Amino acid sequence: MKSFFKTCIITMILFTCIFTPALAWWDGVQDVTIFTSEANLSEEMPVLIDENSPFFETFSESNRLNVLLMGINTNLADTIMLVSYDMDTDDIYIISIPRDTYYPRPGYNSPSQKKINSSYSTDGPLSLAVAVSDLLEGIPINCYMKIDYDGVENIVDSMGGVPMNIPFDMKYDDPYDEPPLHIDIPEGYQVLDGENAVKFLRYRKGYPEGDIGRIKAQQEFMKSAFKQALGLNIISVARSVLDNVESDVDVKTVVSVAKKATNLSSDKIKTYTVPGEGRNGDGGLSFWFADEAQIQQMLTEIYTGVTPVPEGETTETVEGEASAA
Repeated sequence: MKSFFKTCIITMILFTCIFTPALAWWDGVQDVTIFTSEANLSEEMPVLIDENSPFFETFSESNRLNVLLMGINTNLADTIMLVSYDMDTDDIYIISIPRDTYYPRPGYNSPSQKKINSSYSTDGPLSLAVAVSDLLEGIPINCYMKIDYDGVENIVDSMGGVPMNIPFDMKYDDPYDEPPLHIDIPEGYQVLDGENAVKFLRYRKGYPEGDIGRIKAQQEFMKSAFKQALGLNIISVARSVLDNVESDVDVKTVVSVAKKATNLSSDKIKTYTVPGEGRNGDGGLSFWFADEAQIQQMLTEIYTGVTPVPEGETTETVEGEASAA
């Protein structure tokens, strides 16, 4: 397996509950960038909120911070998540974007270039942010965070490991990977140290739903890591994140969030995956074809708390189905 999971999973924890209180006092240098950064989305994005978006008013009136989390492998985005933090309610919404999502771009005509993960190779975080915003109906993206798998290992170790219930025996070997990959994680509840956490997140072969199953596993790991990071090692975790994350987050943003983030807890996290279906496309490659109508329903639910009734159904039908389930 040549790809590996380079997730920004812990950076969200840093941003929303660890690093913000630690720096709330640092109000005199608000434009200072905290991390190393190769882009500044707030300055370089073509438009923060797309006026042509059907959600223009909803996006404009909301009090949210949207952070693009990315993991990069050989100049491709191996993991893509959009974290939307509602600063009025302290709710956190995580939208996972399958890396194989079909996203054709003018001038990029090879089949592999029509996957959204290839957008990163054009202009780094900026081009990927533009693609994700476009896919999600012009949603504003305020900043990004990026980490590699060594960073994930370091941060997980700094918090004392992450408790996880492993759904099945995970065994996989790839002597040709760099570095060589050997995964042997038994089924059952356990606390994953940094090394095994990375292996768990890199594993992709055994999920019945394929990459969508892997995405769900990432989301469960994120929830558990968030809860674990609220423990006694909070200062150690914050320092580790500082050493292992690339981001364009500045102190002004941190202070703003710190003043709001007073009731954060793991049960505030809600997870979503861009709706659609997987099937073969150009060149016989496997793609995830996003469903625009379902994306709009998802965004309506995230931004308003109201689950839209699908066209052709009544409220009574939906409620009845929910009750029967």
